[in-house]
Amino acid sequence: MITATKKFGAAPAPTMEVVRYQLSNGARLFVSPRPGAPMTAVQVHMRGGHSLDPAGKDGVGWLAGRLVDQGTKQRSADELVAELDPLGGGVQGDSSGVSGTIISKHWRVLCERLSEMVVTPSYPKARVALQKSRVLDRMLLERDDPRSQAMHRFRSLVYGDHWLGRAHYGTPESVESIERRDVVAFHRKNWLASRAVIAVCGDVKPSAVKRLFEESLGDWRTGKDLGPPDQTFPARASRVAAFQASRKQVHLYLGHLGVSIRHPDYAALVVMDHVLGTGPGFTDRISRRLRDEDGLAYTVHANIHASAGNLPGTFTAYIGTSPEHTNRAVAGFLEEMRRIQDEPVSASELDVAKSYLTGSFGLGFERASRRVGFLVSQYRFGLPEDHLTSLPARFAAVTADDVQGAAQRHLYPDAASLASGGPLSVRDLRAALAGGGVA
Repeated sequence: MITATKKFGAAPAPTMEVVRYQLSNGARLFVSPRPGAPMTAVQVHMRGGHSLDPAGKDGVGWLAGRLVDQGTKQRSADELVAELDPLGGGVQGDSSGVSGTIISKHWRVLCERLSEMVVTPSYPKARVALQKSRVLDRMLLERDDPRSQAMHRFRSLVYGDHWLGRAHYGTPESVESIERRDVVAFHRKNWLASRAVIAVCGDVKPSAVKRLFEESLGDWRTGKDLGPPDQTFPARASRVAAFQASRKQVHLYLGHLGVSIRHPDYAALVVMDHVLGTGPGFTDRISRRLRDEDGLAYTVHANIHASAGNLPGTFTAYIGTSPEHTNRAVAGFLEEMRRIQDEPVSASELDVAKSYLTGSFGLGFERASRRVGFLVSQYRFGLPEDHLTSLPARFAAVTADDVQGAAQRHLYPDAASLASGGPLSVRDLRAALAGGGVA
């Protein structure tokens, strides 16, 4: 159901009926019934993910999740596909767990099969080898891709040795070392009921969903819950890293450590982003300046809110441009960061950003998969129960002073790191940053 108010900015916000349970094995279950919905979505999120990869085995958590749909002790992968496909069902796993959708009247089949996958995956040796081969092929392509390498280096500059700075699917060396027994051991140790968050949305009765999972997950080991996550990050500083490749274009990532989604300034930062570097239709300042006025690139953007989660994300500004335009591009980023700190945004900029955010917020929530993803995130990030209805109102209440204050508190142009992929050296990047925002 979509509701709206007549007041500017309070429009249209989705509402969701949610029934919350804790199963006897310790798993959390959230059910959002939608009578008449054609599809039902289910997500089983496992807390920890690739942050729990053992030393030297980066990527094992991703493999453990990616392979849960490749067979269980009860059914082979082919049998699972043969059963689910005719029912409009599909599933996919990764380091965060496993999710799927199905025609609503068959929701029980999906829930039962997902239960098998999370508790008794078989991890066939041939399937493990095939998935390893695929991810190694992906890494082989990324090894020579300047944009991918620049992005990886940027995250390493920001996060250092923290697991957020590492690729969730590992490195070629770590993946090569992973064997089936490592995947099995990771699952046994870390896929525990106390760490599970299950969300279901569709034409279902919450009490029936609870009964099904109590039965199908009755043998799932509770285990120990995870403690608070590691929040040890390097101090913000102007660090540089270059992936050198003979190309006609250079990919630049500039930024620093950001904020978590629970920060009181989050709503103001979202509005700030839409004025600064993430506005609709290239209306933001950075796109207008670097793309439309200076003609430096077609793809350019910047934001701090998109990666915010339980842990701080990043403020990230990206541009793909010609190497000779590097100094102008970096200067443009830094100057616009400082300008939004030094000058209040205009009334027209603020109205465009707020109108877009409040008007588009509900889009996508008609999909059951979007709704279960939100339910999982709401629990993981500790968001309030009224988050869906209150956030558009918070956007609408943001003032020019709020945007300027948030920019002053959370943007660090003098402590921004810079990574590149293309024909630039570390010396070139240092020189670009040393320009201090002077084009």
